Amino acid sequence: MSRILDSINSPADLKLLTDGELAILADEIRAEIISTTSKTGGHVASSLGAVEIILAVHSLIDSPKDRFVFDVGHQAYAHKILTGRRDVFKTLRTYGGISGFPRPSESKYDVHPSGHASDSLSIALGLAKARELRGSDEKVVALIGDASLAGGMAFEALNTIGQLQLPIVIILNDNEMSISRNVGALVRHLGAIRSSASYRQARDQSQERLEMNPIGRAFVAFGRSAKDSVKQFFVPETMMFEQLGILCTPPIDGHNIPAMKDILRTALDADGPVLMHVVTKKGAGYKPAEKDPVSFHGIGAFNPETGTCPKKAPCAPSYTDVFGKALVREARVDEHVVAITAAMRTGTGLVEFANEFPDRFIDVGIAEENAVGMAAGLAFGGLKPVVAIYSTFLQRAFDQMIIDASLADCNVVFAIDRAGLVGEDGPTHHGAYDIAYCRMIPGMRVIAPSDEAELVNALHTALRIGGPVAVRYPRGCGRGVAIPAKGKVLPVGESNTLREGSDVAILAFGGMVANALDAAEMLAADGIDARVVDMRWVKPLDEAAIASAAETRLVVTVENGIISGGAGEGVLDVLSRMKVAVPTLVLGIDDSFVPHGKINQLLADLGLDAEGVAASIKQRLE
Repeated sequence: MSRILDSINSPADLKLLTDGELAILADEIRAEIISTTSKTGGHVASSLGAVEIILAVHSLIDSPKDRFVFDVGHQAYAHKILTGRRDVFKTLRTYGGISGFPRPSESKYDVHPSGHASDSLSIALGLAKARELRGSDEKVVALIGDASLAGGMAFEALNTIGQLQLPIVIILNDNEMSISRNVGALVRHLGAIRSSASYRQARDQSQERLEMNPIGRAFVAFGRSAKDSVKQFFVPETMMFEQLGILCTPPIDGHNIPAMKDILRTALDADGPVLMHVVTKKGAGYKPAEKDPVSFHGIGAFNPETGTCPKKAPCAPSYTDVFGKALVREARVDEHVVAITAAMRTGTGLVEFANEFPDRFIDVGIAEENAVGMAAGLAFGGLKPVVAIYSTFLQRAFDQMIIDASLADCNVVFAIDRAGLVGEDGPTHHGAYDIAYCRMIPGMRVIAPSDEAELVNALHTALRIGGPVAVRYPRGCGRGVAIPAKGKVLPVGESNTLREGSDVAILAFGGMVANALDAAEMLAADGIDARVVDMRWVKPLDEAAIASAAETRLVVTVENGIISGGAGEGVLDVLSRMKVAVPTLVLGIDDSFVPHGKINQLLADLGLDAEGVAASIKQRLE
């Protein structure tokens, strides 16, 4: 049977469809998303929940002339399918295939390379200002989720949007769900406060304010006709946004295409900013995702009939799990230990900690800057805060790491999860920069554990040596080594030589130690005697080990991070200060953004797998 979807080659084709045909198309798109992601994995629940929103927007705007901006990009799969990528959608998130996020390099319909939360409103505001300065007339629409709206950058943009009064349509996708449970005052404002005793008063005041202008009267008229399908017409958050100078609609059923199109037409004609409050169900149309939206936020391959994931091959505990359990053990013996995360309780392995020590667990929501600033305050108060954040997201708190934590030499531990390449989520999520940005901060010490046992010891050490300390560890399974029941303090700045050798010295950092050991075995088969040193500390570096390495024919550094400003350059600096002349080879991520794909494939492309390291060393020696 033919599908409407097969006739859609661009968003312009949607204008030929009736609302009933758009509803049928929504079901076809959902089936396409489920079919593809069951093989590739991806952000399923978010994209399923936003299908009708995307159809409504694209059926009314003239994209790519009009600009449709996505926040994060977790919701964008329907957009990709509708914008000429239907036939390649099956390559989603695969090596050499299309990205799981909007990418301007991939399609003219993608406005900006999204991947981090809360930036869409700033992008949209810039586009609207550029439109004003150029004197053009394109529409600007931004789609943002309720969790992202709670991020600090979104608040800053809302303030300026209200001040400049430029025509922008903000679609707030309120699905009451984020990766971890939404937290914060704004989320409560969007939720529980709707049933408060002040509801009627706020409703009446909101109606009066809306009826003061023609656009507002249109929203009021729409709301009255939709009362049967939308339970609550005026809600208190209307007041908050309107006090910022942004006209806010009543809640709209985000799966009702005609209702959304009716109010979106009016919003697009407004001469100032309008926020459409759209209520959706995460995972809509697919029962397993509706039932378990947390798992289906970001999921691997699954059975599309049942929603179950295939059993994984036996694997050592992940570094995240090892960290989480080690932190619980540390907290049991030290009541000063406090854990902080930014909307990533599950992702950073802190569920057990939160359950056992609820008073000592803090989730600040999508607000990494606040997390680090608050950690500094906790340290000033005599506690031992551990900030657990993915490497790529900690970048957002770089200033706070310098000024709030390091300048005052605060006892803050940064547990940097997903350090190095992370795989299918691509360049916005790779943790390629934490070594470089931590190394440059005065007073910051950085540990890169090479296995699970070293991670336990690194955390134990970081909590005891004082001052700001960063512990970086990769995504995925550990190496399967025995995990100590109790950590031990690692001597600061002291490495661990794992293999002796006189021809070449491989100074390896973190997860690259295993690849260095395998490369040494390969080199041995060619008669090359390679020493392997687990450097442990990125900062301070073991200068004695570096000096000893300089006695070989070649000093090699290997790191899963950007070369510029990385550990390898730190080793070169030590050799320079020692005035030691020795051939060197620095291996890491060169000056480029790494695409998405399986981690092993990406490492091979970069020459950072064992074969690549061995080949580079042989070539350098020759």
